[in-house]
Amino acid sequence: MSEKIVVGVDIGGTSVKVGICDLNGALLHTYEGPTEADKGTEVACSNIASYARLIVEQSPYSWEQVEGVGVGTAGFLDIPNGIIKFSPNLGFRNVPLKAILEEKLGKKVLVNNDANVAALGEAWAGAGRGVDHCVCYTLGTGVGGGIIIGGKIVEGFAGMAGELGHMSIVPDLEAIQCGCGKMGCLETVSSATGIIRMAKDAVERGDRTSLSFVPHIMAKDVVDAAKAGDEVAARIVTRAAYYLGKSMAQVAVVLNPQRFIVGGGVSKSGEFLFEQIREAFKKATPDIVAEGVEIVPAVLGNNAGVVGAAGLIIRS
Repeated sequence: MSEKIVVGVDIGGTSVKVGICDLNGALLHTYEGPTEADKGTEVACSNIASYARLIVEQSPYSWEQVEGVGVGTAGFLDIPNGIIKFSPNLGFRNVPLKAILEEKLGKKVLVNNDANVAALGEAWAGAGRGVDHCVCYTLGTGVGGGIIIGGKIVEGFAGMAGELGHMSIVPDLEAIQCGCGKMGCLETVSSATGIIRMAKDAVERGDRTSLSFVPHIMAKDVVDAAKAGDEVAARIVTRAAYYLGKSMAQVAVVLNPQRFIVGGGVSKSGEFLFEQIREAFKKATPDIVAEGVEIVPAVLGNNAGVVGAAGLIIRS
């Protein structure tokens, strides 16, 4: 085999996932091993490097065919220099990850924020394949995001572009404080955490809802209850969808993406959620801006990060 490959690394607090992609974004092999960040920076970085080499050794490819290694990780980063300034998940402070891995691997290494990388994965080889301009939302514990314009990640001057969950979108009279310290962020209503909070508030108020009989409410319970006709649950889901659609309208008039891609656990609610997001988007967006814009679910799931990390080598 003579074709080139790229290696992607998705660093989590507990485990590191690595993958091999071809130059078209097809994921060929994956491997997962413990991060062991609690044992110190040197151990964790050595693990990352060894997993990257191991996955190539286990494949039909050789290390000489590796074009480069892309890395996605959470935390506050100096993206151009590949430095993790602070990562709560890893306990890293001022770790020059790019330089360390380039020395250990002898290959070009690029490092970026995990949300940006997941967005790039969907744009390169997932629901955004073939689309140059797209914006990705990830609906999980929080609301993450990534912006792809001209096929490349938009980072901003301090690497903070794409913090979609912290758009101030909820009116003051309805707003609550977000974990970031500000009021009315999208994350407070459209994340799994926000949906659960609204459901618990409804139960505590004594609203008539089947959720009163659920011991530990999860976002899926709220969506399932809404689909089954529970009016309280339906209002919660509609509120989450409304503010998502409204935030997309604001993004659309600034960036004019062709496609919005929505991933994360909440997005698995299916058309029940997506129809309401599209309706809210259409109502809040000028027709000429909304024309041709699609709002679709992500398709790569947990592989988005490792595919997008590999894509850094091709799309940067």
